[in-house]
Amino acid sequence: MAFEEYVRSEVVADYAEGFLTRREALRRLMLLGTGAAAAGALLAACGGGSSKAKSASSTSSPSASSTTATGPAQPVGPAPLATEAVAFTGPASQLKGSWSGAPAPKGAVLIIHENQGLTPHFVTLPGRLAASGYSALAVDLLSRKGGTGAFRDPGAATAALTGIPLPDLVADMQAALTELLRRAGAHKLGVMGFCFGGGLVWSLLAAGEARLAAACPFYGPLPDNHDFSRAKAAVLAFYGESDARVDATRDAAGAALEAAKLPHEIKVEPGAGHAFFNETKPSFVPAAAADAYVALLDWFGRYLS
Repeated sequence: MAFEEYVRSEVVADYAEGFLTRREALRRLMLLGTGAAAAGALLAACGGGSSKAKSASSTSSPSASSTTATGPAQPVGPAPLATEAVAFTGPASQLKGSWSGAPAPKGAVLIIHENQGLTPHFVTLPGRLAASGYSALAVDLLSRKGGTGAFRDPGAATAALTGIPLPDLVADMQAALTELLRRAGAHKLGVMGFCFGGGLVWSLLAAGEARLAAACPFYGPLPDNHDFSRAKAAVLAFYGESDARVDATRDAAGAALEAAKLPHEIKVEPGAGHAFFNETKPSFVPAAAADAYVALLDWFGRYLS
C-alpha cells in the first residue's frame, strides 16, 4: 500500500472511531489532495461520526491528548531521562532530532515517529529508552520541510510528510543511523517505528539496511516492496487485535520475514487497536502498551545487548 493511500485511510478510520469530526476529517483529506466530493464519499462510506468525536478545535491541536478521570494518561515504562534537541548532516539538508544517552548503554535505537512528525510524545520517548538502558535518537523526518516545529496544524504536517518521496525518507533514516553510530559508539543498532513510522521501518528493511541488528515496527503498514532478503535484523512486529486496516497486511509481513529467513516474532496485543502505544491519543491502551514495552525490551536485550 502506498503511504498516501494509507494516510488517507487513517483519517477515515479516525473519523469512523469518533476521534475526528466530519469537518476536520474532510479538511485533512483535502490537505492530502483528495477532492471535496471524493472526501465526502469516503466519509459517508465508513459510517463514522460517533458520539466520541471531539470538537474540531481539540482534534486539530497538536497538544490534544488522551485523558483519564485524574488527568492526562501516563506513558508506560520508566520515568524518562532528559532529552536534548540535536541537529546533524543529512543527504539534502540538516536533520533534526531528539537524543538521550543511556548512562551504561546496552545498545542504541533509532525511533521513527507517526505521521504528524516529532510531536511531544516522540521528543520524550528517547528518554524512556535511555532510562531502560538504550541510547536513543528520534529523527524528525519533517526536517526537509523546516522541521515539525514549523507546523502548528497537524493536518498540514501530515500532508507535508506524506509528500516527501519514500527514497528521501529512507535516505534520511539512514543518515540518522549514521548519527546514532557516531553518538553511541560500537553498540548494536535497533530501530522502532509507529504507524507511518512502522511502515518506514519495513521500508528500511526492504532497502537492505544491514547495520540493523533488531527492528520493531508497531502497527506499521506493509509497503508494496516487502522483499527483506538483504536485511540482517531480527524483527518483532506489533499489531493491535482490532486494527483491521493494518492487520490485513500481517500475514504478508510474516510470509516476507519467513522468505528472508530473518529471526522474527509477530505479537498481537489483545483488546487494542491502532496507535495503542501513544499515551497522547484517545486510542491509548495502557495494558497493551505496557505489555508491548516489556516485549520490546526483551527483544532488544536478546539482539542488541
